[in-house]
Amino acid sequence: MSKQESLWTRSRQAVYAEITSVAMKLFLEQGFEQTTIDQIAATAAISRRSFFRYFGTKEDIVLGDLASQGILMRDTLEAIPLSVAPWEAIREALRRVGGLTQEPDVMLKVAKMMYETPSLRARSIEKHLQWQELLVPNIRLRLGLDADDRRDPAADAIVSSAIACLDVAGQIWTRTGGTADLADLYDRAVLAVRAPDDRTA
Repeated sequence: MSKQESLWTRSRQAVYAEITSVAMKLFLEQGFEQTTIDQIAATAAISRRSFFRYFGTKEDIVLGDLASQGILMRDTLEAIPLSVAPWEAIREALRRVGGLTQEPDVMLKVAKMMYETPSLRARSIEKHLQWQELLVPNIRLRLGLDADDRRDPAADAIVSSAIACLDVAGQIWTRTGGTADLADLYDRAVLAVRAPDDRTA
């Protein structure tokens, strides 16, 4: 990467961070649905057209990191030995990327906003479906299947269930005002969906 490209990248990242910061402040102060893209652009001192160079929708400001987190989860999962069973490997990957820990205060406000706003919930589910596409091939290998074998539903079922458990744990964590332990909630959710005679552990 040339110095000019590096400077452009840093400048773009700075603008991205500034728009995100401005927008999140507005969202938390006056509500997600009450905040308009025009208001975000004006407060960030950019044009509406410039806003769409960085974000496709308002929802992407709140949930944009979910896509990159999915890639991080995939890479982390692939770094865990294949000898580790599917459920345990997914949990370890979540632990390593910080998916089983949440800080109260601001994160709690963001979580409440997400779970209470239909468009954000829908976008969150959509991005988690992208996680499934990223994680399933590795789980197939852990089950002794070919990574490209799309006929066996086991890997898809495990990954989608794990993601659902994480979502449920997040909802309950939010409902308790951030007082519950997210990792414990996730473990209890997983325990509820795994069959008593599960031999993949």
